[in-house]
Amino acid sequence: MFDWLLFFEVLIGGLLSGVMYSLVALGFVLIFKASGVFNFAQGALVLFAALSFVVILEMGEGGTGFWTWTGWLAIVFAALALLLFFADRTKGASAKWIERLSEPSTGKRIAIIASVLTIVIFPFIVDGGHIMWRAIFVILLIFLSFTVGLRQPKTALVVLSAVALLAFFAEGLNFWRSLALTLALMIALAQAIEGIVLRQLVNQEHIILFMATIGLNYVLEGIAQGVWDAQVHGLDIGIEDMPFEVGGIYISQFDVFAAITAGGLVTCLAIFFSRTRIGRALRAVADDHQAALTVGIPLQTIWGVVWGAAGIVALVAGLLWGSKLGVQFSLVLLAYKALPVLILGGFTSVPGAIVGGLLVGATEKLFEFYIGIPILDGGTESWSPYMLALLFLLFRPQGLFGDKIIERV
Repeated sequence: MFDWLLFFEVLIGGLLSGVMYSLVALGFVLIFKASGVFNFAQGALVLFAALSFVVILEMGEGGTGFWTWTGWLAIVFAALALLLFFADRTKGASAKWIERLSEPSTGKRIAIIASVLTIVIFPFIVDGGHIMWRAIFVILLIFLSFTVGLRQPKTALVVLSAVALLAFFAEGLNFWRSLALTLALMIALAQAIEGIVLRQLVNQEHIILFMATIGLNYVLEGIAQGVWDAQVHGLDIGIEDMPFEVGGIYISQFDVFAAITAGGLVTCLAIFFSRTRIGRALRAVADDHQAALTVGIPLQTIWGVVWGAAGIVALVAGLLWGSKLGVQFSLVLLAYKALPVLILGGFTSVPGAIVGGLLVGATEKLFEFYIGIPILDGGTESWSPYMLALLFLLFRPQGLFGDKIIERV
């Protein structure tokens, strides 16, 4: 007789695993929906987020002085951000140096010169080792992203002040301090990518943007392993991967936690897109870039928000996958598993990413258990989702929730 309990156990395990794939796919959907760019570097963002968090956490718990270096550097660059903000607010004053300082190009030069001097001179004055270099990287990335990239010295001042407070006055909260600093780091990194790389390629062909994100993927991989390290790290977020029984079916506690987290994240994104002013502007940008610019929607601001959201999604996915598989280079390969999720759900649909993930997770587990192992000697879990995606490309290429593209000739 057919064992229905075993069937549902495999099915539920596959569905819960599929939610984890959906977290990675969400980053692709957000950026593609707003800009039409398929961000091949989303897997590298997941690796960068997980590696940053676990190394910052280990340095904080090990008493290496990382938080001390980070706090003092944050204070120094927060003061510089305050100077740039003061010059911007007092633009038009009689003092000539204030007028010159308030010019965007001058403020950008000051920020870059101060950062270069810190990198060149500071290590010769103080011998802080690799830990100090990591702190310099974190603070400069946050500072330059918000002052040079976004031209928002006020935001840089707020973020750097918060980092300084975390570093000095949140003793004993290493996990949450590390999480907050990694969150600020991922938002800054996402803004730097949008401002430095993709903003220069506006109105270029899609293939050019796609190739840029492929190159960006390798750059981020190198930066992540060069700044932090290339070792395999264990990550414990406090959720044990232990099963519990419900009606004779064993379900993983960790998978349930991941599913609840993904559901909450999708709910927040859905409310943000449908109820907020920025969300409505994002939908207008997704429909037509030129029309959105015509009615006064700031395209660069919208893209900055979307890339920031993609950085947050990468952090959540990196923490969950890193605690499940360990923080290692293979996290980059999650981008490939997200491809069938996007094909099934649609490249422009946030709910479609969840539904596509559920379909992919259920397909790979059931196919492996009932066909792969008894008939094909296993090994089908890695390629069966791509076969399902191929069928969708043949009969419904836009996916279940994607928009059907109609071009007039």
